[in-house]
Amino acid sequence: MILEDKEVSFIKGEIEKSKISISELKDDLLDHFCCFIENELNKGRSFESSYVKALNHICPDGFDEIQKETIYLLNSKKIIAMKRIMYLIGLLASMSMTLGWLFKYLNWKGGGDMLTYGMIFFLVLFLPMLAINRYKMTLSGVLSEKLKIIFGFSGAIVTGLGVILRTSGMQYGTLIVIVGALIIAFGFLPFLFFRMYRKSIEQI
Repeated sequence: MILEDKEVSFIKGEIEKSKISISELKDDLLDHFCCFIENELNKGRSFESSYVKALNHICPDGFDEIQKETIYLLNSKKIIAMKRIMYLIGLLASMSMTLGWLFKYLNWKGGGDMLTYGMIFFLVLFLPMLAINRYKMTLSGVLSEKLKIIFGFSGAIVTGLGVILRTSGMQYGTLIVIVGALIIAFGFLPFLFFRMYRKSIEQI
């Protein structure tokens, strides 16, 4: 059974209401919906029930989620490569900090430099990359979750850099540590516990 023009227009209108911006994806979705619904109509179902079934089958999480999945698949190789680089930097920085601490503890030469450079790479490269990755994962999430990520990583980075400057005897190290601690105390922690509270309420 072939769909009528008004039924095709209805499906197209529903797709247009979504936030999908890729025109090729819209066309593919429309074609996919029409084929699925026509198959259901041939089984004796009504258009309304066929559309609902198609919606639950093709995009159970909504039209917008389809675009996210499509973009992810199109950029999956880039994403995987970036994650490999990110975690490699994190591994090397963590190893440098651990070995630097060990060398300092044993009074071996180079321990201080190894520890300092490891911390710098961890704070300046790994944490910002991790923060961006986490933020992208919450683009469609609530504002409090986004702010928790922003304040949490910002506070950790600022505090860490302040500690490095302070231990190196550089100017403003103490001030930067204070700023970082304030960001964590009044920025990150309130949103952290607010999110914990909201989740506990949702489970009741």
